Amino acid sequence: MQSGDFLPDGHHVLATVGFTGAPAAPDPAADYTGKQLIIVKTDGSTFPNGDAWKCVTCGVPDANAVGRSPAMDYPQAFKDGRRALAGTNIIDCGHYRLTSSACTPARVHIYPIRWNVTADGSGAGGSIRELRLHPDNVHLGFNAATVTNGKLNQYGYFARLKFDPAPKTGTPLAPRYDLVKVTRLFDPAPGKQSVTVDPHRPGRLKINPQAISVGELRGFSGTGDEVSYIGYPDESSNIDVFAANLRTGKVRRLTSNPEYTDPIAISPDDRWTVAMDTRGSNRQMFLAAMRAIPPVTDLITTSAVSSTRNNGQRRFFQPYLIDRYGDRGAYQGQQINAAGDGGPGAINDPNWNGMADPRWSPDGTSIVYWQALAVPPACGGANPLPCENSTEPGGRTARMMIAHLTDRKPLKPRHVTVASDTVPWGTPYVPGSATPARPYPPQGHYTLPGKRSGSAAVTITENTNHTAISTVSVAYRNYSDDGAHILNGTESVTTTNPSPTLNKVDWYSDLVQTGRDHGTKKTGPDGFHLTIDVLTNLFQATGTLTTTINGRTYRQPANGT
Repeated sequence: MQSGDFLPDGHHVLATVGFTGAPAAPDPAADYTGKQLIIVKTDGSTFPNGDAWKCVTCGVPDANAVGRSPAMDYPQAFKDGRRALAGTNIIDCGHYRLTSSACTPARVHIYPIRWNVTADGSGAGGSIRELRLHPDNVHLGFNAATVTNGKLNQYGYFARLKFDPAPKTGTPLAPRYDLVKVTRLFDPAPGKQSVTVDPHRPGRLKINPQAISVGELRGFSGTGDEVSYIGYPDESSNIDVFAANLRTGKVRRLTSNPEYTDPIAISPDDRWTVAMDTRGSNRQMFLAAMRAIPPVTDLITTSAVSSTRNNGQRRFFQPYLIDRYGDRGAYQGQQINAAGDGGPGAINDPNWNGMADPRWSPDGTSIVYWQALAVPPACGGANPLPCENSTEPGGRTARMMIAHLTDRKPLKPRHVTVASDTVPWGTPYVPGSATPARPYPPQGHYTLPGKRSGSAAVTITENTNHTAISTVSVAYRNYSDDGAHILNGTESVTTTNPSPTLNKVDWYSDLVQTGRDHGTKKTGPDGFHLTIDVLTNLFQATGTLTTTINGRTYRQPANGT
């Protein structure tokens, strides 16, 4: 299961589910097979047949779904109530609302979405993932990954949806939505990167927190002015979500807790963020608990660090509500499902993990999210986490949750202006062009001055082909950017990629922090050696990496947990 958007009325939610157990055709119930898009009522009422749910795509004739994609993830509603996005498909019921009894399978059409990546417009189009509908319902954000220099390389894109009832080139030659006016959300200029060489002092590095580095597009603000994304860290090993204004490029940091954030949704009025975050689990603290370390080794560690957030299919996310100004001091947001006794099946049962994506109701008074129960091999057997029996009906291991923000006054509907096709800080995509590699500081010895005191001596070493950085070594001497945290010691990381998605990391750390916080970040005598795949997220390491802050110690998880 994967839950999705509220429909415009706020009383229905989309979800993608897998149907099993239906009889074979020609039994009419055979339509209830495989991945389908359903609508779930949230107000306790039922559809005319007495069910609290309705399947929208079950039984749609093949002639109405030529070229459809089997993927149905991240279901999202259009504001007209007649269309929905699921996977790389747009489900359309013509003149009828999806909730209407008149919206029958014969009236539903499933149109594929195609991104042209060839100069002559031929072929099936490019592979796209993690699609997010812009609030103007005209534009779409998506991600696309390619292999560059032996490593997985992903960019976010922004495009206009254009319906073509009778395409003449490319496949499928059937009614479809084409992505046009496509912009890669990336500026390849060396000076626009997060870590650059000072053009006036070639031996110095500069860190630019206003650089836009879209690692993975996550969505848009409620008003549509901003795009949200997982970006290059502001602090070493601290993976956060940022937002950049589509017109001006101004960046704001939505989260800063040292734990990992990924799926998020911004409220319709842009005043709140709901984030699925590992905070409270201590999953990432062995890497990120020491704050105010400049993101230098992150030039080569972000993929591996972000991949440690899960144990395979087990996630450690819980939903947090954070105001527009983000984490700061003692304010670290509010866990939405904090109530409960934490026991099996409770809303805060830690074995029920938050998944992607949370969604806001149109009036801003409710949030829908979904959870999955840890199942083997993420529990039981060799894994020290025991498996628990599901308390949900039928023993289901996925469930949809709704949080009602009872003190909130409903927001008035607001018109979202259609966004410009032009993103000034992006790069217009030319079909057939090669995917660029991300620029990085070339091999050499550099100095990174602290903004308040001290400096860091940085050595960057490229691989033998000079196509990527292989090692980053840093020596800190009384380094401080904020005047409150003073850093001394050394850190060195080497990475290789045996395959495009597999990261091997050799990490050596001996850092001491004084000032507002006292702590250490140290590897064992033989270092810390991590092997992790960005697609499977199975933690496998030898050696140790331990961070101690103000007397509290955080150690890495055991292998396979």
